[in-house]
Amino acid sequence: MKVSRRDLLKRACLLVPAGAVVLSRRLLGAGDKAPKKKYSLKGHKYTFIVDTRKCIGCGACVRACKLENEVPKGFFRTWVERYTIGKDSKVTVDSPDGALHGFQELESVPLTEVAKAFFVPKLCNHCSDPPCVPVCPVGATYQSPDGVVLTDPNYCIGCAYCIQACPYGVRFKNPDTRTADKCTWCYHRITRGLLPACVEACPTGARQFGDVADPDSPTAKVLHSERVDVLRKELGTDPKVCYIGLDTEVR
Repeated sequence: MKVSRRDLLKRACLLVPAGAVVLSRRLLGAGDKAPKKKYSLKGHKYTFIVDTRKCIGCGACVRACKLENEVPKGFFRTWVERYTIGKDSKVTVDSPDGALHGFQELESVPLTEVAKAFFVPKLCNHCSDPPCVPVCPVGATYQSPDGVVLTDPNYCIGCAYCIQACPYGVRFKNPDTRTADKCTWCYHRITRGLLPACVEACPTGARQFGDVADPDSPTAKVLHSERVDVLRKELGTDPKVCYIGLDTEVR
């Protein structure tokens, strides 16, 4: 039976084995040495770019994050969602175990009824105006001078106000520490001049991270050459995670 290029692309999007990418400590740069130059908290404008056109849903980013940050089982600092749009315009969204093990073919939507399918990685947006910060009663959740939204576990009382305030659903209560947890853009890495673990592990370059305070940085050049969108722009939180190729059906 002859298979069209269109059907091949659908199958590639609907079926991505977890073993597509193998991670290792070496891949994640665990052996890299910290730069000698002292890190400055001032003068940065970090931006995270996700190119949905390149994401293949392999889950390498999710596994890298788990490994690097010791994220508890069943919880995720980053995950990948698969959007399947039927010919009847019905939208199906799934993310089995956060895409930790990749994706299997979606049985509820026959291939012949699929108009298009694509993957969308999700993570903390590190908003310029983060709604999670002002609701914290003890100041445990804060915005660092370099613009990264962090939570100090030594001060967090586990009230979960910040979790409820986040409109993107990226926060969770860590069952081990009983404190609020989320993506930090691997702050312990970027302050050493390294990339976030998920960015380094992505085999297709779908995730990019950089400091656009430098107009000559690769990230700044992407922002000037590509059309980018953010999630839930109407909220006015000014997210720092920008998406290329973001479909209108994405929530």
